[in-house]
This record gives sequence, structure tokens and C-alpha cells, in this order.
Amino acid sequence: MSLDQKFKEAEAAVKTLTKRPTDEEFLKLYSLYKQATVGNINIERPDMLNIKGKAKWDAWKSKEGMSQNDAKEAYANFVDTLLGKYK
Repeated sequence: MSLDQKFKEAEAAVKTLTKRPTDEEFLKLYSLYKQATVGNINIERPDMLNIKGKAKWDAWKSKEGMSQNDAKEAYANFVDTLLGKYK
């Protein structure tokens, strides 16, 4: 199976979780997904009143420099972990 297929399957599988992951797990999932699909962060950091937006921005920024293929692999592996924990 190709990396892109593995990534697409992980994208679909994450929607089947029956329990809610922690906020930290959501941020990791978000940051890996954005790095895999967009690459390095390309937006300005939200203002200080946007707490959720800042957290998401910071999480994505932490993945800066990671290749999109490495992010796809990490995302798929992390989804597997979440499926074992929350399905």
C-alpha cells in the first residue's frame, strides 16, 4: 500500500472513533494533518483572544520543517494509536 493510500485510509478511519480524544491528541492530529496536506505553516498567528486558534497554530508551527511524507506517515501511525485507544 502506498503512503498516500495509507494516509487516506487514516483520514477515513479517524472519523470512526467512538470516544473523544484528549485536546492534546486533537492538536497533534491537527498539526500532523496540516503538515501532511499543506506543508509548513503559511498563515499568521491568531491574536491573543483567539485561544483555540493560537493553540492550533502553535501545534502546526511545531511541525515546521517536517516533510509532508513524514507527516503523512506520522499521522497514519497516530490514527492507529487512537483507534486502539478510542474505538
